[in-house]
Amino acid sequence: MSKMVSCRDVGVDCDFEARGETEHEVLQKCAEHAKSAHGMNEIPPDLAAKVRTSIRDEETKGKGAS
Repeated sequence: MSKMVSCRDVGVDCDFEARGETEHEVLQKCAEHAKSAHGMNEIPPDLAAKVRTSIRDEETKGKGAS
């Protein structure tokens, strides 16, 4: 199951959503986005902690028992 987090999940007014198969992959995408879209060369430790705790399993849409 994929993992995901969005900027809004951590209190940032932005529609970006990071998805990946692992927490590490999601964190990498968040770091790249923070740098390119928000001008952050580093994610502050308190924000990084919020991101880690906000990562969740992505629900698979459209799948159900038939």
